[in-house]
Amino acid sequence: MLKEFINKLLNKKTEVMKEGTVKFFNEAKGFGFIKVTDTDQDIFVHSTNLIDNIREDDKVQFEVEQGDKGLSAVKVRLL
Repeated sequence: MLKEFINKLLNKKTEVMKEGTVKFFNEAKGFGFIKVTDTDQDIFVHSTNLIDNIREDDKVQFEVEQGDKGLSAVKVRLL
């Protein structure tokens, strides 16, 4: 199921942006997780990939990239 979700995220070229809610974000350490809307998946986010400053429970829009350690949210902006 996770593999199908990842393939869907990475192969769907027409749906560039995803939406979700910031589940956790540690500003001091510069990372956190976003819960993708309508799924049970959490995506890692690093502070270097933020367009806007985020806090827990913020609604955000983002793109997903496959990195060396898994999926990451990039171009993260507030809704």
